[in-house]
Amino acid sequence: MKNGLEDVIAAETQLSDVDGEAGRLIIRGVSLDHLVLTQTYESVAALLLDGLTEKHFDGNQLRPKLGQARESVFAHVAAADAALLALPPVDAVRALIARLADGEDFDTALQLMAAPAVFLPAILRLQAGGQALEPDPSLTHSADILRMLTGVRPSAEQVAALDAYLVTISDHGLNASTFASRVIASTRAGLTSSVLAAISALKGPLHGGAPGPVLDMFDEIDCEENAHAWLGNALDRGERLMGFGHRIYRVRDPRADALKGALKPLIATGQVDSRRIALAETVEQAAIAILRERKPDRPLDVNVEFYTALLLDALGFPREAFTGVFAIGRTVGWIAHAREQALNGRLIRPRSVYVGPLPQAA
Repeated sequence: MKNGLEDVIAAETQLSDVDGEAGRLIIRGVSLDHLVLTQTYESVAALLLDGLTEKHFDGNQLRPKLGQARESVFAHVAAADAALLALPPVDAVRALIARLADGEDFDTALQLMAAPAVFLPAILRLQAGGQALEPDPSLTHSADILRMLTGVRPSAEQVAALDAYLVTISDHGLNASTFASRVIASTRAGLTSSVLAAISALKGPLHGGAPGPVLDMFDEIDCEENAHAWLGNALDRGERLMGFGHRIYRVRDPRADALKGALKPLIATGQVDSRRIALAETVEQAAIAILRERKPDRPLDVNVEFYTALLLDALGFPREAFTGVFAIGRTVGWIAHAREQALNGRLIRPRSVYVGPLPQAA
């Protein structure tokens, strides 16, 4: 028995490969760094879904289809009553997604990809006392998300930054939420059920889909001069340093560098708080040095949460919505894995080892 299924291989996949020793992420045969530099969210979504549904479109063809799907799912925003709006954003998004039909076809996949992108901005605006904005199908997925969030057309740099984020987190091996998606898919329950299960796993604090605590750490440190002492005191208290360490990666998380690069155009054009960036760089350097000194046998480096927090904050997302933004990007990966499992896998049915009491002998 391996607790947590550590190192247990539970599926074969053509979707992504996470090499923790080399610090490399490959999605459908293409390295992450190349995808972030050359591809859009729509093209990576088309890449992930290729051969897994009854229809196939390249990124350019997928863009208008996804825009139409955003228009279609917007009708469900009307169901956001006071009780739903009292929920945390990711729970409200999950509740609205549960209204979608539970199919296995390409149209269901499009609806599910569109749903969190439409529902999250709408919920945030409604919770703030504003009005939800209807989607604009003429825009790219990233551009429309930002417009629906802020009410203004985003800059090219902002669109590129969100696109880079959505590409970066689109898939990442057999993590907890993706495994949940595949388990549900193995029962043939439908894509909506798979996505709902995945979101339920994602919202757990151990998954890593909620980088808001990284910003909380920056707020508490406050200035560069406090970084080393604050980090040392946190470790003395037995606390984890948010944004550092990963279950798989034994070196630097390649997604961290991809998102750090995505921030650079925002920094160059003054669209991000330069003081926050300077503080983050100081915290990063100090934390790595302290962790190597205190925990020399544990490879702890920057993970995806660190620069995710900075990027999403710069784009105007409140930290309580970060898990929902993660779901926007990862949904296509969940769908692709669900379809791969349904097409090629068996019902997932592991065994357990009973360690409870035995019946008393008569």
